[in-house]
Amino acid sequence: MSKLDDRLAELGLLVPATSKPVAAYIPAVASGNLVYTSGQLPMVDGVLAVTGKVGAEVDAEQARQLARTCVLNGLAAARSAIGSLDRITRVVKVVGFVASDPSFTGQPGVINGASELLGEIFGEAGAHARSAVGVAVLPLNAPVEIEFVFEFA
Repeated sequence: MSKLDDRLAELGLLVPATSKPVAAYIPAVASGNLVYTSGQLPMVDGVLAVTGKVGAEVDAEQARQLARTCVLNGLAAARSAIGSLDRITRVVKVVGFVASDPSFTGQPGVINGASELLGEIFGEAGAHARSAVGVAVLPLNAPVEIEFVFEFA
């Protein structure tokens, strides 16, 4: 078991197999010492966990948990590009999209689900730059989609 796998096990988490792309792209690309993930949806066993707009069909706490699922899928995508998660030395950037009811303004709180989990997993190296953006709709009617940039050695 790797060091990161041990940490994930302590947290009761498991990085899934990489989700199959739903369009013409690959899950992640390594360039230099950075790995960029495609947008990660909250897929569980190849199926979108929940659909709908946050603030309407999906409540903020449920969306926050879905953001955590996106982290695990993002780690799976990164692993597919660099071979081992133990190579990740820092979380550089997180860009979170929240499909929002027009009255919903809590996008930062939703994406905090991802940011806080990255901190739990990576400690100080999990601190990152971030954007949290409300959008009208996401692919497959997903409530949340997140992109990650990781530094690796």
